[in-house]
Amino acid sequence: MLNDFLSLLFPRVCCACGKSLLKHEDCICAYCHYHLPKTDFHLQADNPVMKLFWGRTNIHAASSMFLFNKGSKVQHLIHQLKYKGKKEIGTSLGKQYGKELKAAPLFSDATIVIPVPLHIKKLKKRGYNQSEAFAQGLAQSMNVDSGENILIRSYASQTQTKKSRFERWKNVEEIFKVAEPEKIEGKHILLVDDVVTTGSTLEACANTMLEVPGTKVSVATIATTIAH
Repeated sequence: MLNDFLSLLFPRVCCACGKSLLKHEDCICAYCHYHLPKTDFHLQADNPVMKLFWGRTNIHAASSMFLFNKGSKVQHLIHQLKYKGKKEIGTSLGKQYGKELKAAPLFSDATIVIPVPLHIKKLKKRGYNQSEAFAQGLAQSMNVDSGENILIRSYASQTQTKKSRFERWKNVEEIFKVAEPEKIEGKHILLVDDVVTTGSTLEACANTMLEVPGTKVSVATIATTIAH
């Protein structure tokens, strides 16, 4: 009865469409789960996200869960996750996508999930790292380690929003450091972020971790702006 009363005062709604959630639904309603634009890139070795990194860095595999379009439900989800304190969205999507990645040959042998880090100033302002929430969900459903503090951002970069591909790359070049290299030595790392556009940030992170002996890096994001 208490739960029913609280649901009247604070109704549980889908973070994608805003409609009321059923009791068994978590963050996103079943209709949106079914109709959101999934890419299935994790099943394709030469998908558009993977092609972003060709000739730039040695990525083993790359994928995004959804296609991102302006004004779409996916954009609304990402906005809720990043700016409205709904970090449970990241965890929920991570749990869902982790099951798919675990069953995909390209990603099945990943041994640790590492999120793209925020600078400490931005982390304090926002209160959490949205990519870390996604990483925790992935690690849980893939039954692998989660390494939130292994990769660090040594200083704050400028916003990437209106920069060209080259400007984005210069903006993040050499700002990432591996704090505990012994924890990733010889491992297949799943590097994760919320959205991939040009891939510059992920490239910089991957290059840093690939300097550690025996590492292999794959990439997974919630969404990509790159169409099929």
